[in-house]
Order: sequence, then structure tokens, then C-alpha cells
Amino acid sequence: MKISLLAVLAVSVLSSTLFSQSASPQSQASSTTQQAAYQLEKARVFITDSQSWSVAGSGGGSGGSYGSSMAGGARPQTAEIIKTFGERCPEVMINNIQTRTDYIVLLDHEGGKGALRHKNKVAVFARVSGDSIVSKSTLSLGGSVQDACEAINKDWAAHGAAIRAAAVAAVEQSRPAAVQSAVVAVAPPVAASTCKLSLVSIPDSADIEVDGSFVGNTPSDVQIAEGDHTVTVRKTGFQLWERKLKVTAGSSVHLNAELEKIPNP
Repeated sequence: MKISLLAVLAVSVLSSTLFSQSASPQSQASSTTQQAAYQLEKARVFITDSQSWSVAGSGGGSGGSYGSSMAGGARPQTAEIIKTFGERCPEVMINNIQTRTDYIVLLDHEGGKGALRHKNKVAVFARVSGDSIVSKSTLSLGGSVQDACEAINKDWAAHGAAIRAAAVAAVEQSRPAAVQSAVVAVAPPVAASTCKLSLVSIPDSADIEVDGSFVGNTPSDVQIAEGDHTVTVRKTGFQLWERKLKVTAGSSVHLNAELEKIPNP
């Protein structure tokens, strides 16, 4: 009876192991897919370049003399802030391309002081709208990151879908409009609708009028519309010269006006 019970237990354990092994790849694939889908839903955050202002000093003396020294300056802290964000705010995804993020974090971190003398400033802005969602001062880098993380998570839960939609709309608006190929219609040659009028006079420098409108002085070539016209040549001291003519489009007409002097009274 003991042998039989041990055999049943062994078969049960073996079956369970085989089933677990056969289901493991599918379970892992499903888990990976879920994790990827979850990451796609995370808010993307850009950390701006930050400086840590560190100040340190020392002093001492003996035998009536005293000496001291101080040192300090700015040290890059962006990598440290990104590391702290990853540790304390796993709900967001840090992205190094600002135009592809949802939020921008500005954080100035002071170092080289006592804990109670730190003054870290943090501000978070929605990238597309530029609106500030939080702005605070804290005593520690971790506190600043925590405040930023809580503000981002709260804002993302309430407005995440709208933020992504606005980002997509901004990208679409920034793209140049599609240049449509213009169809250039070649117009058939238009037949000339004017006539060339060449006019000289003796003497020259007389005024030329066509249908009562001044068009130049002799000798001249002028363009006139096809049809009936009255051509007049005037010059002070000479009698008026006038001709009526009918011209056709594309033709050329040559006129020679011999002006007669007005007789003295």
C-alpha cells in the first residue's frame, strides 16, 4: 500500500512538472506582451540637464594663526536624477528625446551641504501645452523625485489620453502639407486680334490720334484693334489730316500723311 501511494505521488509530481514546462513558453510570451503593452501606456518623461551646486569648507589654526579654505561649484547631476527617477518612479518611462515625451522635469539639486541645508527645486511641465503641473522645493533629491512622480502619475491618470492625442495632432500640424502636382494646361495659341499701323507724316513730329485718343507722334508703329477706326494727324500750323479705315486682325497698314500748311489770312 505504501509503494502504491508513493507511485501515485511520483506520477502526479511528474505530470505537474511536464505541464508546467509545456505551458511556460506561452505564459512567458503572454507576460512579455502584457509588460510591453503596459510600457506603451506609461507616461514618457524627459529630464533636463541639471547642475548640483556643491560647497565645502574647512578652517583651523594654532599659535595665534588661523587658516581656512572653501571649494565648490557646479557638477552635472542629470544621470543621478535619472537613476533616482528609475528607482523611485517605475510607473514612468524616461526618454532622452524631448519631442517624444509627455512631461519635462526641471530639477536643481544642491549637494555638499548638511541635510537640513539642502534646497532642491523641482518643476514638471506638460510638454505639448507647456502647463506646469507641480513646482516645489524639498530637502532631498529623493523627495523632489517623489513629488514629481506623484504629480505626473496623477496628471497622467486624469489626462493621459488627451495628452497623447494632442501630441499626435501637433505632429500632424508640423508636417508640411502634401504638395499636389499642378496640372499645367497648355493653352492653344491665340490668334492675333490687333493690327499694326505704321504712320509717317510730312513734316514729322505730328500728333497721332486713333478714334480721338492720342497714341503717339509721327513716325510711329502702333497696335490697333481690328474693326473700323478713324486716324487723325494734327500739327500746329497745318490742316487736320484724317482717314477712316477698317482693319483685320494680324494685318499691317502703312499710312503717309502729307500735311498742308494753313494759308495766312
